[in-house]
Order: sequence, then structure tokens, then C-alpha cells
Amino acid sequence: MAEDFRARARLWPKGRLFEDFEVGEVRQHHWGRTIALSDTLLFTTLTLSFNPLYSNRAFAEAHGHRDIVVNPLLVFNVVLGMSVEDNSEIGGPFVGVGALTHHLPVYPGDTLTARSTTRAARLSASNPANGIVTWLTEGFNQRDELVIDFERSNIVRLRHPPARKEATA
Repeated sequence: MAEDFRARARLWPKGRLFEDFEVGEVRQHHWGRTIALSDTLLFTTLTLSFNPLYSNRAFAEAHGHRDIVVNPLLVFNVVLGMSVEDNSEIGGPFVGVGALTHHLPVYPGDTLTARSTTRAARLSASNPANGIVTWLTEGFNQRDELVIDFERSNIVRLRHPPARKEATA
């Protein structure tokens, strides 16, 4: 009988730790994502986004758009998702998003790509085993036009956290 594949399996480390981030570093994220009409219609329906720009082509065209507009929350989620592998895949609580700007509408058939720049990295004052890293993430369409940008922060583990001090009674 063949050897059990689990005996050959090796742990493949994923994600980056606090020490792996350098302020000013720019990371181009993976290959991108084309947004299909079905993606935006399903997302819009599931999130109960009743703005007709997101689901009614005639309405969108009557208001100056070439097609229905991809739900901006879907655009945000896709671009954020592309940044996870390079920025926060190893885990750690999400601190928040700020300075979110939608620059241009996205339409079905557009392909989004993303890049992130490390804006800040500091040790956590309340939990010395972690740091807090902030990135500026930018999303682009296939014409390399900026469609969205935002800052986000995550708590990120240190590679070698200081030893925990035991509480005294």
C-alpha cells in the first residue's frame, strides 16, 4: 500500500509577522479579479442594497452610466480581500478602516487589481506581544485608474514576543 500522504505533508508558513513590515514598503497584490454582472447582482440582492444604480441598467444609463454600477461595498470587499494574503493572512484582530474614498464607478466586466503601502507600524501599548500595522490600500481598474483607496489597520503578532510577566498576588 502507498505511503500515507499525511506523512509527507509539511507545514507551509503563511502570512507576515510584525517585523516583516517596513513603513513605506509597497506590495502589489495578486493577479486581480474581474467583477461579473452576476457578482454584483447577487451581492446587491443579498445585502438588500435597493439603490437602482446597482440593479437596473436603464436607470443607471438614464443617470449617465454606461451600465449598472457595481455595488461600491462589493468593490471595497474585493480590494480588501486581495490585500489579505500579503498583509493580514496570519490573523490578528482587524482594528478598522478609515479614509475610504470611491474615486470612479466600477462596471460589470471591469478587472480590479490592488496594492498596499505600509503607512505605520508600532508596538501595541496594551499588549506587547503584538504590533499595530496600518496600510493604504489602492484598487485600480484594467485601465490602471484609481477606483478606490482606504487605510486599514490590524493587530499583528511579533515574531519573538517578550515573555509574559506573571501577576503577583
